[in-house]
Amino acid sequence: MGIDAQILKFLCYAHKHSHFKKTITIGRQNLNITEGSLKRTIPTNMQYKKEIYAESLLKDYFHSTIVNSIDKSNYEKATIIHDMNMPIPDNVKEKYDTVIDSGSLEHIYDIAQALENVSHLCKPGGQIIHILPTNNLCGHGFYQISPELFFSLYSSKNGYKDTEVFLAKVSQSNYSFYKVIKPENGKRITLYSKDEINVYVRTVRKTGKFFHNDIQQSDYVHLWNKENKGTVSSWPINFIYKHYLLLNLTRKIYNSPFYRYKITRKNKLSRYNPNLIACDSYLFNYS
Repeated sequence: MGIDAQILKFLCYAHKHSHFKKTITIGRQNLNITEGSLKRTIPTNMQYKKEIYAESLLKDYFHSTIVNSIDKSNYEKATIIHDMNMPIPDNVKEKYDTVIDSGSLEHIYDIAQALENVSHLCKPGGQIIHILPTNNLCGHGFYQISPELFFSLYSSKNGYKDTEVFLAKVSQSNYSFYKVIKPENGKRITLYSKDEINVYVRTVRKTGKFFHNDIQQSDYVHLWNKENKGTVSSWPINFIYKHYLLLNLTRKIYNSPFYRYKITRKNKLSRYNPNLIACDSYLFNYS
């Protein structure tokens, strides 16, 4: 858990859209950033060499008046001691303008309960931020989280708005952010990468209630919809499987190095991926 140069850039982006006046972090956040990287991201003469945790940074540069943290153990002196596998108490609900989950929820077994707790911590109209592992970090925690989860969970019908999902390589401040296009019409977001990738999420809890009782993967919802049974698109597949020679030819084409190269090129973390949009660096600068 911590804030590095890449995560700091994303916090700058979130700060342009909403304030951090009353902030809570899931787990106490370490300050994992060099002086040089900090000064390249945020104009500062402050010295943070002796700072272990990020509270001072959030107060000095994101204008937080309160920075609390919640954790199961007090080993890092969190201000609220609570197991996020369990429902949070009423006295901390809807208290915070910004909730930051930077590398925490992947370590919590009951992630559904933890996500509900995060939304309960957030004030109506406040923002929720997640930075979590999504690719090539197997063994880091219990889970690697797909962008699909956040598009399905943080939807308008569930009580959220302005949901944005990005991808970026881990701990590399010189790498670009890629905005993920929301999956629609039964399409899936596919991604291959040789590098470790984090998913960066920002959403706003709308005023009123939120709902976590009917979260389904969007491409399956598309298939289940009676008006979109897929009968037209499924007949070519059935035809191929009924004709052995055609099936064998299709497999050879699919397994050919040229075709596999094209597929991989279009699905990795790059500007060639049709599900990703490369973002301009100025969007993630401090202002």
